[in-house]
Amino acid sequence: MARIVSFLPAATEITCALGAGAELVGRSHECDYPPEVRDLPVVSRPALALEGLSQKEIDRAVAAHLATGESLYEVDEKLLDELKPDIVFTQDLCQVCAPSGNELGRALRELPNPPQVLSLTPRNFAEIEENILAIGNATGREAAAQQLIDDNRARLARVREAVVNATRRPVTFLEWTEPLFCAGHWVPEMITTAGGDDPLGQLAADSRRITWDDVAASDPEIVIVAPCGYGLQEAIAVANRLPHITDAAVYAVDANAYFARPGPRVAEGVELLAHLFHPELFPWPHAHQPWSMTRGVPAGDRYSGRPQ
Repeated sequence: MARIVSFLPAATEITCALGAGAELVGRSHECDYPPEVRDLPVVSRPALALEGLSQKEIDRAVAAHLATGESLYEVDEKLLDELKPDIVFTQDLCQVCAPSGNELGRALRELPNPPQVLSLTPRNFAEIEENILAIGNATGREAAAQQLIDDNRARLARVREAVVNATRRPVTFLEWTEPLFCAGHWVPEMITTAGGDDPLGQLAADSRRITWDDVAASDPEIVIVAPCGYGLQEAIAVANRLPHITDAAVYAVDANAYFARPGPRVAEGVELLAHLFHPELFPWPHAHQPWSMTRGVPAGDRYSGRPQ
């Protein structure tokens, strides 16, 4: 059985979804799902103390630190050596999202027996599927990987079928609010699949800074507040501080679970969006509710003429 260290939350989720969770021997400080992985040794930690800072303060601190050429993360090289991993999962997509680059590469090269390194950098649905297959191959669970892909494709097909004849909802998806960042990478594909249209989104590309003038000009009916790395309660707090720029309905969502991590729960994230965009066409199929409307009128009520 392989010994796996994951520096990437999405890779940790995929590994467990394929039935290889018992092979994980270490994780990053951000790998927290499924809950049982929290008992694993933590091999990375943030280089900055960001707890309690506002989004604006976080943005400034991160930008200043990156300008020095230093990483945002520190790797526990001693622990990594003790864990003796055969496989390491990492990423090279975002300096803010997880350990990558020079600091991790140096730590891995200095191990007596350097492990196989699988770097996952998906930008869209197709590449997320490629990552699932790659982890399936690395763990000897190719059949489970294909089954997970097939199951998610079936869920996405049900969403597409439900909204195929619906008018697309004009949407603004915010991955950060101070400063504003639009949706990037796989998120615009999630929005389109769910029956929305976000003209500010960056499909299969890095999210970019936008302005409130950009938001107003796009005239959204729905604003999704999904700060990268934030859970639902944190997103609600952020959404409640937004200025009244438009009459759009504003929803805070659990970004950490459904939008920031390109893993098994992306399909559920599309279901979430489909329900928010077209509640009359796509009922929410789960018991939990990972969103909260903080302002405005739900889309279903707005278009049905039902009294409020």
